[in-house]
Amino acid sequence: MLEWWNGFWAIYSSVIFGIGINAMLALSIYLTLSCGLLSLANAAFMGIGAYAAAMISMQTNLSFPIALLASAMTPALVALAIGMPTLRLSGVYLAMATLGFGEVVRVIVLNLDITGGPMGLNGIPQKTEWWHIVLLLGVTLFTLARVRRSKIGRAFEAIKEDEIAARLMGINVARYKLLAFVLGAVIAGVAGGLNAHYTFTIGPANYGFESAVDILTMAVFGGTSNLLGPLLGSFTLSVLPELMSWLKDFRLVANGLILIIVILYLPKGICDTTKLRTWRRRLDTNSSVKVQ
Repeated sequence: MLEWWNGFWAIYSSVIFGIGINAMLALSIYLTLSCGLLSLANAAFMGIGAYAAAMISMQTNLSFPIALLASAMTPALVALAIGMPTLRLSGVYLAMATLGFGEVVRVIVLNLDITGGPMGLNGIPQKTEWWHIVLLLGVTLFTLARVRRSKIGRAFEAIKEDEIAARLMGINVARYKLLAFVLGAVIAGVAGGLNAHYTFTIGPANYGFESAVDILTMAVFGGTSNLLGPLLGSFTLSVLPELMSWLKDFRLVANGLILIIVILYLPKGICDTTKLRTWRRRLDTNSSVKVQ
């Protein structure tokens, strides 16, 4: 049994680590979406956190927890700075602004010597263990569950449903939006720090437009009506490429078709409890009719 587990872990450990990291990233954008913010800055925040943690580990004697703390605080400060002017926008305009911010970060990292330029950073100490990811993912889920049931969560929901009505009810819309934006940056930054200390190497290309879209897709695919949705979405889209490896060059086509089917029939994600309940009632009704 132990020999089987060692073989399984040697082959699939990177996939398991990836599921955990992707779950944190999906939760980071779930937080902003729950406040009605269509932000595509999470990949950039992940990159900022990854570079901050990696440079501390490579250039100082500080411990791994300090590096992870830097991976949380650095993107939080950046989010605070850009969020104040940027969050006045909404919808597609906010998406374009945050996407532009991501490209600015990528170009800056690309041209700095301290970040390794186009080659990135190599030889990052492998300090991330599986229990680090489990622990921090658990803390993230617990925190978000508490936030969801708190006054803050109710304010997020009100802003998402109708921003003008929320403002008329006395909710400080700008402050709550900024809070969601900063907390999302913290989660994405920590995910970047954990990922950097597992993959040995990071580069500017890892945190560009494609990564931003992937993070958004995981959350939307799973559904953003509850915390289970982003987890299911990240798990499914992390495992799917491995399950369809036999398709080789056609894997991306199959992935696209699955996404299209889900969007058509489950527009609120695979964890759309309302839709699933409706389908179940129809099945039960049809079964009762057939029995009679």
